[in-house]
Amino acid sequence: MDDRAAGSWTDAAFGAHLAKLLEASRVRVVGSRRLTGGAIQHNDRLDVEVDGGPWAGTRAIVVRSDAASRVAASRTRAQEFALLRAASAGGVRVPPPIAFDAGDVDRAPFMLMGFVAGEASGHRLTKQAGDHAGLLRTIGANLARLHAVPLAQPSLSFLGAPADDPTRELIASYRESVTTWRARTDDARPVIEWTLRWLEAHLPAPAPPVLVHRDYRVGNLLVDGGELAATLDWEFAGVGDPREDLGWFAAPCWRFARPDREAGGLGELDDLLDGYNAAAGTRYAARDLAYWQVLGQLRWAVVALQQALRFLDGGERSLELALTGRLLPALEWRLLAMTGDTFG
Repeated sequence: MDDRAAGSWTDAAFGAHLAKLLEASRVRVVGSRRLTGGAIQHNDRLDVEVDGGPWAGTRAIVVRSDAASRVAASRTRAQEFALLRAASAGGVRVPPPIAFDAGDVDRAPFMLMGFVAGEASGHRLTKQAGDHAGLLRTIGANLARLHAVPLAQPSLSFLGAPADDPTRELIASYRESVTTWRARTDDARPVIEWTLRWLEAHLPAPAPPVLVHRDYRVGNLLVDGGELAATLDWEFAGVGDPREDLGWFAAPCWRFARPDREAGGLGELDDLLDGYNAAAGTRYAARDLAYWQVLGQLRWAVVALQQALRFLDGGERSLELALTGRLLPALEWRLLAMTGDTFG
């Protein structure tokens, strides 16, 4: 863990540093506030006045920096910034990437993005009235563009060569997390163990690997005026099966106020897939995602264990982290319903 303080985002010294990053003659920070969300990283909005350079004017930017503790699978800010730039170049709707700073002895690494207005709260978005079919088709097409981002580019070399079966490796990493949990807490999670075995027994043939977001869901998508504005939080991105992202979006754990609406609590899964298939040239149907919805539900249970450990280990005394661990019984109950009582 990097224990360097984030420091003040509003002092004159940081304004001078921002001027270098924004290729400006002068930057004055006139306001700062912590944005909601960001359970693993911190996001701060800065209102700045910029003289000269490509970002000249009065504008809002976002500083994304590390929290006090981290999840092992989380990318560094340098890697996340590279992913954001590659996605932006590929036509994915993202906050405009501005710069990455490696930090120094006083300040931890951070990345700068343009601020994008919109609503990201899953609970509020899924309560909004109206037909979200068009929004879901746009979300699907946006995901297809993400999956089309070329992997063979120097800036993404940290992703490494694709595994022969990325999903099998993913399941193995989840099993390792559960083993760590049991070693630290002496708490067995038989439903999670059952689901891991179920996933191994029903593993489908892999699709050609693509760049996957691994957190593409309602809650990480900014919506403004009923339109998709930006895709947030790239820290878990990697190489995997494209159906992994589709199943994560549609997993029961991410339907918020509308568990009856399979596509992220917004509407019908067919609308999401219509947008994706039209852009990707695929023919995925709702039935093709059943396995991947189980994988997504299981993954959120594993993340809940990881978040609880961040609290229990004392790295971050956050009520949100502690309460995330309390979600496990409901997640496990749903996993049993999804997998049935046999291996079939």
